[in-house]
Amino acid sequence: MFAEFLPALSRVDLVPKICVASLTLLFFCLSLAITFVRLRTKVLFFGAPADPTSLLTKLVRAHGNTAEYVGLLAVLILSLGGGTRSNIVTGLMVLALLARLLFVFAILRCRSLEIFDPLRALAVTGTYVAGLGLGVALLVS
Repeated sequence: MFAEFLPALSRVDLVPKICVASLTLLFFCLSLAITFVRLRTKVLFFGAPADPTSLLTKLVRAHGNTAEYVGLLAVLILSLGGGTRSNIVTGLMVLALLARLLFVFAILRCRSLEIFDPLRALAVTGTYVAGLGLGVALLVS
């Protein structure tokens, strides 16, 4: 029934669009959060405190790391998103999104960026697996 309202889209085509849209929203929501925290803490122009427990420091690190990966992941997802693709490639697209969301969650919930966090390590591993897998998939497609 839902598909009737989306004439040109199949459910398969929605996965890459949802992944890329979500990654984009993650990036800009982090940008907005940094702006609000900067206004609240009066650190208005650039930088962040050297304090690894500071919310601003955590947001800046999460945003910077997101900026490092989101663009390339979006290109890979969109490049592989059209037409027929394997369930593995679709799974890698979803893994890329979940890994980036988990990374941001892990950064923001930790007490200090200096402390090893297994959740953050899991998120980084997921990002590497998804990115490498999508790169190989693009190469062989």
